[in-house]
Amino acid sequence: MSTVRFETPDYDAEAPVLVVGAGAAGLVAALAARGDGADVVVLERDPLPRGSTALSAGLIPAAGTRWQAAAGVEDDPERFARDILAKAEHEPDPADVARLASLSAPVLEWLADAHGLDVSLVDDFRYPGHSALRMHGLPSRSGEELVDRLREAAEAADVAILTGAHATTLFATGDRRVTGVEIARPDGSCERIGCGALVLACNGYGGNRELVGRHIPQMRDALYFGHPGNQGDAVLWGEALGAATRHLSGHQGHGSVAHPHGILITWACLMEGGVQVNAEGRRFADESHGYSEAAAGVIAQPGGIAYSIFDARIAGIARQFEDFRQAEAQGAVIEAPDAATLAARLGLPADALAGTLSEVERLKAQGAADAFGRDFAGVPPLVPPYRAVRVTGALFHTQGGLVVDANARVLDPAGTPLPNLHAAGGAACGISGSKASGYLSGNGLLTAVGWGYAAGRAAAALSRRRPLSSSAAIPS
Repeated sequence: MSTVRFETPDYDAEAPVLVVGAGAAGLVAALAARGDGADVVVLERDPLPRGSTALSAGLIPAAGTRWQAAAGVEDDPERFARDILAKAEHEPDPADVARLASLSAPVLEWLADAHGLDVSLVDDFRYPGHSALRMHGLPSRSGEELVDRLREAAEAADVAILTGAHATTLFATGDRRVTGVEIARPDGSCERIGCGALVLACNGYGGNRELVGRHIPQMRDALYFGHPGNQGDAVLWGEALGAATRHLSGHQGHGSVAHPHGILITWACLMEGGVQVNAEGRRFADESHGYSEAAAGVIAQPGGIAYSIFDARIAGIARQFEDFRQAEAQGAVIEAPDAATLAARLGLPADALAGTLSEVERLKAQGAADAFGRDFAGVPPLVPPYRAVRVTGALFHTQGGLVVDANARVLDPAGTPLPNLHAAGGAACGISGSKASGYLSGNGLLTAVGWGYAAGRAAAALSRRRPLSSSAAIPS
């Protein structure tokens, strides 16, 4: 259980900047702090950095990048911020949204230029809620590649990454200044490491059923598709130190995880013209709204199961993702020459499925909207042979967390920064509001990369007692 002890013990080692968690948020924070000249130690509970980042598609949304310009895509941070706020029904703090939108392009270009990340724009489909093509990723379009490249960059920058180091206790003074942490090792031993500044990058509480039941009761029994180490340490430590939290009910779900294979199936399969049906062979929602809110809809279907149906053209788009290629290799993607054969292979009522697919094609031909509100104007038809995947809904990660300022410093309820505590990624309050429907694709990695960069620079400045300004946190 995560604890805070208001005492200052003898430490076995000291680090000017200490980072808890070696996912995207923690590694970007470490790179930013190291780039500003600070010595950094990153604590990772697993044998190898992975975290929730490795389970994602590894796509980072950014506005006004050189990759967009090369593709003729017109976009800017203001437009990006409007999309974020519209999806979340204007619940997030507009200043936080503007800050992250403005950081998105320069931080991504810094990762490419200073640390060799082979970034490119996803230019063949647009995720729901985005008014421009702005998803960027590495060649495999996988989170595993992203975290591996960030780890390699950190190692090249002489960042010390201690694996098998589970931070269990924070030590603090009476004025809420964190002096260090205690870590538990796999062999049962413990070590204490002091710090000048601490960055919490250990994600949210999606792996803690008790906290999920308290804050997101509708997802208590959902498949959890995040890292089991996401036990809410950051929130629990922050609350013990008197920090403010916000939007703890916010979360990212996903309505398309191959079952029982447990492989993420890209939502492009639906955005490009595919549909989802339930065990009765009938559609039950507007698939274009977004994958996060779709999770609860899928879970509500008979058996908590749905079937994503698409065609060879869409499969070709999806195949750029490593996850989809793995799904094909493991037999999760079913192929059938016609609707009747597809129904038989999926175990669905043939007449109902044929009627559903026929109605969808009629709507596409007429450019009409359906009873759920999905507009099929300009959506290409599905052309046999069909493809389908049996899927379920899942909880990926929580979006609420510790309230931070423009430099990712953790705030108390009065808006006063805690002396030396920072939070990034899922440890910090995100920009998705209080509901799953507020999650705009990529919000998780946007806060990981954006707040990670801001936290790293702020922690480095604090470790040298250098004055801090929000403008200083834009990479040059």
